[in-house]
Amino acid sequence: MTSNEPNKMRAALKRGESKTDAAKVRGKAPYVWDGKNEDERPMSREEMQAGIEAYRRQRGRPAGSDKESTTIRFDRDVLAAFRAGGPGWQTRMNAALRDWLKTHSPV
Repeated sequence: MTSNEPNKMRAALKRGESKTDAAKVRGKAPYVWDGKNEDERPMSREEMQAGIEAYRRQRGRPAGSDKESTTIRFDRDVLAAFRAGGPGWQTRMNAALRDWLKTHSPV
């Protein structure tokens, strides 16, 4: 069923159709790899588990980061200027502050 109109959905349900049409899904034969195209080869259970574990290891903050989380207030126009550059604005702001420190005393 592909319609989202309530009346059509009700009529389909009265005819015995469902949103997922589970009978049609159950009736399909399982996929069998013909061995010709390596890109179509299904993953083994071990390959799938290794992929899941690799994904879990890479989630979150990078290990060994020397950055510290803090709360700081900036003028709206300054933030707007950095954010206008798109993703990576915090990294660019950090680089600008680092460059400023090369020629100025932080105190």
